[in-house]
Amino acid sequence: MLTIHTLGPDGTNCEKAAHHWLSKNNIKGNVKLYKTLEKAVEAVKCDNDGVLLGCIVYPDLHNIVFQNLLSLELKACFVLDTHNMLFASRHTDYNDIRHVGSHPAPQDLFDALPLLNKNVRKSLFTSNSEAGVQCAHGVVDACITTLSAAQKYHLHILHDFGPVPMGFSVHAPK
Repeated sequence: MLTIHTLGPDGTNCEKAAHHWLSKNNIKGNVKLYKTLEKAVEAVKCDNDGVLLGCIVYPDLHNIVFQNLLSLELKACFVLDTHNMLFASRHTDYNDIRHVGSHPAPQDLFDALPLLNKNVRKSLFTSNSEAGVQCAHGVVDACITTLSAAQKYHLHILHDFGPVPMGFSVHAPK
């Protein structure tokens, strides 16, 4: 049984990609989620039957690759549409949004929202799903998140950017 170690919490695009990769390759396995890919790397190093699945736009994927050249190697790359990427909120009115959150990768999507006040405060989180969690808990008023996270945390969808064709990489112990 193969374990894929990847970015969490539930509802991330990495989790979706991990399940897709297992199914596409007809491999029995499970998916274990971590707060960061860096934490997932440490788990892979201790699990000779596990692999790391990363997203090519993860801010420090290059560091993960080059800092682990002696212990991990790239085994596969594939493209898969992400969950629909959304601007979601606990509020239904853009005027109530003063603080927004996002994973670093899609944060430029805020600039595509003409109704969003450009003076809002921005916070960055460890994943798109984590941004949804923090929005649901009131840390931020709105966020860039995934459709699955928005549904899970009962957020209002204010703008749907749709799915994004995305690259994912699979790294295994040498």
